[in-house]
Amino acid sequence: MFASDEKHALATAFHTGLVTADWELIRSLLTDDVIWTLPGDNRISGRVAGADAVVEHVRLIAGYGVNFEFQRVLVSRDNLALSLHNTAERDGVVLDEYLATVCFLRDGKISAIETYLSDVDGMNAFFV
Repeated sequence: MFASDEKHALATAFHTGLVTADWELIRSLLTDDVIWTLPGDNRISGRVAGADAVVEHVRLIAGYGVNFEFQRVLVSRDNLALSLHNTAERDGVVLDEYLATVCFLRDGKISAIETYLSDVDGMNAFFV
């Protein structure tokens, strides 16, 4: 079980990796068998398995010019969530969504991620 400050540090490191495009940092936070599930029906939706695949998926999302605005870290007894406000604009299509990226922890790393969104239809329109 992680202490609350350790969960905050892990969440902060994940966000730092996102905004600085530090893919090695993100990779270091993941178990080899990590799974990430995203809602919707678009290019980034579905389930991604394996640390290298998750890192490539993060790179794909960042490649759309998304601004990952940090809101707060939420912690449970065993896990954590990042509350984010993601925005971007591409070819006249605007992304403006709030999300919770819930991270399930094992052995000091992120073993599963599930993303919850405020605007799945907006995500579908943006990530074509």
